[in-house]
Order: sequence, then structure tokens, then C-alpha cells
Amino acid sequence: MVLRVGPVVTHDRIHAREPTHDIDRWRVGRIESIGERDGHCVVVVEAEDGETVELVVTLAIRDLFVSRLDIPADGSPVGERVWFREHGG
Repeated sequence: MVLRVGPVVTHDRIHAREPTHDIDRWRVGRIESIGERDGHCVVVVEAEDGETVELVVTLAIRDLFVSRLDIPADGSPVGERVWFREHGG
């Protein structure tokens, strides 16, 4: 028996540093905003091609990638460069 509570959320991937694996599967962009929705982190990124992409990650992943950005402890991640993959990408 499988018990599910609420909808299943698929998560995207985001890195503060250039990945060393499957490089051709990652896109580069700059953070436009970071917020929360339904207990998850929503990161809006403007990709290098100008497309605006909304990524959904866990709060733990948010804390991890933000901690790896080269910004002061009280600085904003908005405008910082990141590498990302949308779920299934």
C-alpha cells in the first residue's frame, strides 16, 4: 500500500558553480528573484538566451547553493550567475 499526501513536486537543479558533469545539459543564467511557495523555494532565472525560467527546489538546496555564491553573508543573490537544469532536462 502506498500512501501519498498532497501533490508530488518535481524539483529542478541549480548550482552556484559551473558543473563538471554533463556540461551540455546545463544552462547558465542570472537570478532575478528568490521566493517561497507551498514550502518550496522558487528561483526565477534569466537564461543567457533571455528566457525567464522559474525553478522549484527544496529549501535545503536553496540554502546550499546560496551559501556557495560569492556574496557577503548578508548580501542578496539577485543578479548572481548560476547553472541550472529544469526537471527532465
